[in-house]
Amino acid sequence: MAKPSDELIRLARATAAAKEQALSGPYSAEAWTPWREAVQRFMDAVTAEAAGEGRYELEMAAKKAAQGPEADPGEES
Repeated sequence: MAKPSDELIRLARATAAAKEQALSGPYSAEAWTPWREAVQRFMDAVTAEAAGEGRYELEMAAKKAAQGPEADPGEES
């Protein structure tokens, strides 16, 4: 599985935060501008980081990592 960088995870979190902000108020094109810009930065970073590897897998791994750490099934609490 692709291993996203900390920067890629940070950008994925920023994209999710921008979406939440846009959804928190009434719709306007201006309200969604920060989200569109955050998505563009994230996608550009995914493309640059993937460089010859599976871009989709890297994108999904970054988005999953941005949602928070999950306990490893083999790890004891």
